[in-house]
Amino acid sequence: MPELIRSIAGRVREYLGNRRRAPRYRIRLSVRVSPVKAAMPARVSTTDGDALYGYTRDISASGLALILPAIRINNIYLTGEDRTLEILIEHESEPIVIYGISARYEKLEEDAADKGYLVGVKITEVSAEDRKRFNALLK
Repeated sequence: MPELIRSIAGRVREYLGNRRRAPRYRIRLSVRVSPVKAAMPARVSTTDGDALYGYTRDISASGLALILPAIRINNIYLTGEDRTLEILIEHESEPIVIYGISARYEKLEEDAADKGYLVGVKITEVSAEDRKRFNALLK
């Protein structure tokens, strides 16, 4: 049932207009997404085996829309409440590291061009250097 509600909300947004404050830019960049271990005082992501690979659908100064093949790694839901995600965006010589929480997700239709799940992520933390490189992508 939650899948149906998310799908309806997405379609309503298409017809009634977009109320987002930050402009979105359609850009496809490869990403690696992994959950952050909550018990650790510093940001420590899980092992490489506990990551999903996907790509961005669009980006903004405050969030990302990601296309991922699943919303779960082993028994960890990436879209769980207050689940911090480490997102590595492939960019030139080194990745841009962003931390965020999922704001929404929806399963994409089987006949759609993109396969898997659309996951909306709200950016919560970015280093100053990575923020500068990320903002350059927005221009």
